[in-house]
Amino acid sequence: MSTGGSNEEAVEKILPSVVNISTVQLLMDFMFLPTPVTGVGSGTVVGEDGLIATNFHVVRGTTDINVTLADGTVVIGRVVGMDQESDVALVKVDASGLRAAELGDSDTLRIGQPVLAIGNPLGLMGGPTVTAGVISAFRRNIRGQGVFFEELLQTDAAINPGNSGGPLIDLSGKVVGINTAVIPYAQGIGFAIPINVVKRVVDDLLTYGRALKPFLGIVGYDLNEMIARYYELPANRGVFITEVVRGSPAHSAGIRRGDIVIAIDDSPVRNFSELRNAVRRRRIGEIVKVEIVRGGEILQLHVMLVERPKQ
Repeated sequence: MSTGGSNEEAVEKILPSVVNISTVQLLMDFMFLPTPVTGVGSGTVVGEDGLIATNFHVVRGTTDINVTLADGTVVIGRVVGMDQESDVALVKVDASGLRAAELGDSDTLRIGQPVLAIGNPLGLMGGPTVTAGVISAFRRNIRGQGVFFEELLQTDAAINPGNSGGPLIDLSGKVVGINTAVIPYAQGIGFAIPINVVKRVVDDLLTYGRALKPFLGIVGYDLNEMIARYYELPANRGVFITEVVRGSPAHSAGIRRGDIVIAIDDSPVRNFSELRNAVRRRRIGEIVKVEIVRGGEILQLHVMLVERPKQ
């Protein structure tokens, strides 16, 4: 897969689509009085009609949002939708003629592929900052602020506070991720939401006002050789099902307690995290093929996914 041209050409292409987002949030001080606290982040224009993708944590709980466009114009922004689980938010500004970023395909990325992170780190003024690096790893899971983020891209391109919501691009200038997190005190470890996840969440927010979560309806634990040997199970990898939610898609398809899930749509499943992520990448109403082991026999069951019930 070709990654495009030079750093300079890629940056020149993306800069008109990068914005600065400053926010005001009311927090309680030690006297339990509301105190305005300012924040700063970045955003990526995804619609010429003023739609901007950013992070949930950038705009969470804000009372005022000011968006500085690439030409220096400051406009008021409003949140039109957000999803804490994916850390994606969609902001709308009343501005025309914006240049929407070209979105790439994060499923085609390769380890070691050059990428550039664009954003407004540390509240620095005078335009976005560019840092360079490579894709270091895929499907990283991190925990932060009470939320567990899964399937993130890892990069060694420097991502600092304020970069959140800005684009991670390839050398053709296409957005392959949205910068989301950095591990404090770590050297060369930053994370971005894969752009394919962002596209799916943005589409859901615009269509339904919320991000739809596919639901299979099983509870289980990771299977390994030691557990399989101890319980004399017919498989030594996959997910051992301990509970099937009554009335769920899995229940309707005939999946039972004690079954072992070993593949989804012919892709091997080695643990519950892989199973959960495989389901998350599907759409509501999509039929998936679940391969299970039951009593030494391999079965293939077809399951139609539904929206996850509200907690």
